[in-house]
Parts: sequence; C-alpha cells; structure tokens
Amino acid sequence: MKAYQNMTYDELLSEKEALEAQYKEVKEQKLNLNMARGKPSKAQLALSMPMLDILNSESDIMDDEGNDCRNYGVMEGLLECRELIGSLVGVPAENVIMGGNSSLNSMYNTISRSMTHGVNGSTPWCKLDSVKFLCPAPGYDRHFAITEFFGITMITIPMTEDGPDMDMVEHYVNTDPAVKGIWCVPKYTNPQGYVYSDETVRRFARLKPAAEDFRIFWDNAYCVHHLYEDKQIEIPEILSECAAAGNPDMVYEFISTSKITFAGSGVAAIASSKNNLDFIRKQMTVMTISHDKMNQLRHVRFLKDAANVNAHMMKHAEIMRPKFEAVLQVLDEELKDLEVGSWIKPLGGYFISFDALEGCAKAIVAKVKEAGVIMTGAGAAYPYGKDPKDSNIRIAPSLPPLEELVSAAKVFALCVKLVSVEKYLSEKASETKAG
Repeated sequence: MKAYQNMTYDELLSEKEALEAQYKEVKEQKLNLNMARGKPSKAQLALSMPMLDILNSESDIMDDEGNDCRNYGVMEGLLECRELIGSLVGVPAENVIMGGNSSLNSMYNTISRSMTHGVNGSTPWCKLDSVKFLCPAPGYDRHFAITEFFGITMITIPMTEDGPDMDMVEHYVNTDPAVKGIWCVPKYTNPQGYVYSDETVRRFARLKPAAEDFRIFWDNAYCVHHLYEDKQIEIPEILSECAAAGNPDMVYEFISTSKITFAGSGVAAIASSKNNLDFIRKQMTVMTISHDKMNQLRHVRFLKDAANVNAHMMKHAEIMRPKFEAVLQVLDEELKDLEVGSWIKPLGGYFISFDALEGCAKAIVAKVKEAGVIMTGAGAAYPYGKDPKDSNIRIAPSLPPLEELVSAAKVFALCVKLVSVEKYLSEKASETKAG
C-alpha cells in the first residue's frame, strides 16, 4: 500500500471506511489491555524470588563490618551494599550513600532539601526570585512532576540521538544563574532509549555554570538494563569526568535496583562528591536513623557482584527482548510503508518511543483507550504535559503477556492509521475548499 500522503481524496476515504469497520470489530471485543507504565512483568519479578530465601530466622545477620543489620545505625548503608551499587556505575563506595527503596524518593528529597536549605550552604531556592530547571524532552514524566510540584520553572531541551541538545544546555547553564539543575537519564533514555554519547557526557562535565549551586541530576535508572548481551553500551563515568574537568561537586547520581529485583522493594542510592554527601548527611541524621539494612543485606547476598548482576539482567532481557521485538514487528508490518509515524529500536531500557504525525498523538491515545487499551497519556513525556507537536507517544511493552501485547500493538497501529487518514482527509478537504 502506498503512503497515505500520496493517496487521493477518494482513496483516503475508502481507506477510512475500511479502517472504521476494523475499529468497530475491535471495540466489540471489549478488550482490557494495558501498555501504560514500565512495570516489570510477573515473570521478571519471579527471577528474584530466591532472594526471599536468603535470610531466615537461622541466618547470619551481621554485615562484613560486624554490624547487626536488625538494629539501628549505619545510616549511610552497609559498606558491601555501597560497594555493589558503586560497581554498577563505576563509583567507589566512599562516594555512595544508600537510601530507601526508591531513587525517585531520593530525587524528591534532593530537590526538597535544595528548596529549604540550599546546596552546600547556598541560598535556599525557596528564597530566590526565580528557579529554573532544564528538562530534556521527551523525558521521564515523574522527573517533571517533582519540579512542577515545587513551582520550579521548567525549560524544555530537545533530545538528539546523542543526548540533550548540548548547545542549548551550555547556553542556559553557562549564562543564567537562575538555572539550578537538569534532569538526565544517560543510558536508554525514557522513552526514546537513546544513550548519551561520550562527547555529550564530557560536555556535561565541562559546563561552566553561572550558578554555584547548579547540579546535574543524573538518573542512571537503566545502567544495566540491556536488551542484548552482545550490544551492551557503556558511557564515561560522570563523577570522575566532572572531577577531571574541575567540577567535582556538580553531579548527583541516582541508582536503584527497582527493576533489577523487586519494583518498589529494591534498594536505592545516591552517588556524589564528598562535599555533596557531607551536606546530605546533615539532613539524613535528622530524617532517619538508618534505612532498611536487612533489605540491603538480602540484596548483597543475592546479587553478589557486578558480574552476577549482569547475568541476572540477561535473564530479564530474555523475557523483555521478545516483547520489544514483537511490538517493533507490528509497527514495521502495519505502518512502515504508510509513512504515518516513526519509532526507535532501543538496545535497552523499558520503552519504545513513537512519533505520530503532528497533531495526532492525543487523538490516537483516545481512540486506543476507547478500543480497550490503556497507554500513557499523550504529552506526558514533556514538561507540564504539553507536547508542542502533539506527536510523541510512549509504548511500554514490559508488563502484558506476549499474546496480549501483540493484540494491543495491533490496536495501536489501527488507531494510528485511522487518525492519520482523518488528518490527511481534513487537509485535502481544506485544500479543495481554499482552491
């Protein structure tokens, strides 16, 4: 079939009638499918069930330093757990502090602390006339929700295959003292699956911020979430790059095991410079006596080391990869020749990013929902939920069983076709009327 944009008005009208008949049949099936969020599937969660047997009433519950993990203390986390988490991102244990079960919570706390107490002694952000944050987009909606919650002005930075548009980043960071931070997902970005290039990482490290309290929020959520064993991508380690460039305090790095072991019941950590961590400790001593050391101990004894983590993640990949490939195959078979959208084949992470024709994303997601398939709202990957082109849609293949996922992908493709045909029909009708 030829591309929709090359069809005549009558051909488009005929295609619309055929698609509407298919859509009616789909709605009559009363489907209830979900591709909304990047949750691990039951099969993925089952991979970590043996971790629950690691500790029992007979277990040795002392850590390597002789601390009783049932008791208070060791606020910054077990040394062996900090070593394990640090090994996943190439950071020594001395630069790592363990948090609770959620890196998102650590990010929220870091913004909150900056608002009320500043950054390493700087003026609290809440006392400033203007606080701005750079937001590479499409990006992670929960990042944007945090900064929006605190009333921080968000500035959209376009994404490229190499990462954020660094010319724009450098312009804002190096010239505007109100710019206090930037959200970054450096590996397998949410939702596009891009990996920052080596040059992008080094340009970040070489920034010359106009604000002394500017910080890079480096959310390394998918650092080990590869889909292919032979296509694993590594990037320069950001803390050491910043130190070498004379900016040792410029980055907060966030890591967790939420999609390595149990989502919501993993362990999280923040990695940064000594100065930054010393300032964070002041708040932590008031906030908590210690996080869950029993969970840290359980994770260390189950995951053991970076090599074992990689082997564990390849088991995840065996479950995830067929789902990604199935969705991509549907998109190729149903949409490629029609030229009604574009998508990216990621090598890791949890999402597939689809760009529809401009002005079509919200209508597509609405039709998909009406047909019984739930997806992330159109525009969610942009600050304030406003996609300027109304084109980006995030597909999350991880949770549904493969058969349901294929059905959902076909419904999605059908809705893309229908909305695209309607757009071209409207445009041709307008052209005819104008002529």
